[in-house]
Amino acid sequence: MEANAKKIQKSQGPQSGGLGWVKQYSMIFFLIIIGAVFQFSTNGIFLRPLNVTNIILQNSHILILAIGMLMVIVLGHIDLSVGSVAAFTGAVAALLMINNNVPTVLAIVLCLLIGALVGAWQGYWIAYVKVPAFIVTLAGMLVFRGLTIVLLGGRTIASFPDTFRLLSSGFVADIGSGSGLNVTALVMGGVVSALLGFLMVSGYAKKKSYGISVPPAGVLGLKVTLMAIIVMSFSYILAMHAGIPNVLLILGALIAFYHFATTRMKVGRYLYAIGGNEKAAALSGIKTKAVTFWTFVNMGVLAALSGLIFTARLNASTAAAGDLFELDAIAACFIGGASASGGVGKVMGAIIGGLIMAIINNGMSLLGIGVDWQQAIKGLVLLAAVAFDVMNKKKAA
Repeated sequence: MEANAKKIQKSQGPQSGGLGWVKQYSMIFFLIIIGAVFQFSTNGIFLRPLNVTNIILQNSHILILAIGMLMVIVLGHIDLSVGSVAAFTGAVAALLMINNNVPTVLAIVLCLLIGALVGAWQGYWIAYVKVPAFIVTLAGMLVFRGLTIVLLGGRTIASFPDTFRLLSSGFVADIGSGSGLNVTALVMGGVVSALLGFLMVSGYAKKKSYGISVPPAGVLGLKVTLMAIIVMSFSYILAMHAGIPNVLLILGALIAFYHFATTRMKVGRYLYAIGGNEKAAALSGIKTKAVTFWTFVNMGVLAALSGLIFTARLNASTAAAGDLFELDAIAACFIGGASASGGVGKVMGAIIGGLIMAIINNGMSLLGIGVDWQQAIKGLVLLAAVAFDVMNKKKAA
């Protein structure tokens, strides 16, 4: 069964063909170009430490949603309810922590469990009853938006405990002596650079030992060097302000776990197999219904976490929270290389797509461009990304 899943993933998944690599690196190149343009057009404001930190704090909840949405899209489904679920979770958190003085940790655990139950409810209808995901999650979007308004009574509930607010607005403590640079950020940057470099070299050696075609060693050295420069530069920028935000640690852990799960674990192979050809995956022995069900449970948990982080940053729970979150998460996945037909996409691609959207939003705001034009430009970027995917498929065919 696993061998068949591997075969389907190779033919349908994100690792197939040169076009996938071309698109992946083109998105990274596009991200760098956009950043350079805004840095020049804003007279250096864009890459100031405070602004870079703000980009992380203001968009972390969307990047978390994009991770879960990527897995849903790889399966060939969509989830329109994540914004409403995030708002609903924030409302529950407010009732627990503010109105009933429930301890922060217990309230967070309960909210994540509620997210899992929401995902299980929607996953049941999609996986076992075979109601289209678009319809189920559209209904969920309406239901949980309505429940949010009911719970809040049309009011805004504010002033969460400081321990909860640290989830989104806190920073990792500095181990330095207060010399102006955050030593913790620099040390963590060095550790991440060394770890990524080791993984890249070991992966290269493993492929070579299996007889898989690999680029020259000089190309590997260039990749490792560029990666280290990017990571250390990013760490240095953060070190010039307040250091590593707590939410960045959460996001980094999620990226690492889900990247490993989708590329090295059975569940990842099953996801790409089902998205590539569900009938063939079922015939090969994969429990397609169970995989679909648990994917939506996972999406519910991540939507709840996203709602908690957004609520903690806002320090208030409102009925308008989560508005258009689902569209930003979906756009991040498609811009990052996911296919609307399923079976293709990577976690890192979704993160890159989310960062492109975040940089466009932030850069246009710094330039004083109105929200109306921002929405129009974001729509054109999304259309261009999907059109690029369609043209690639035509060329491959």
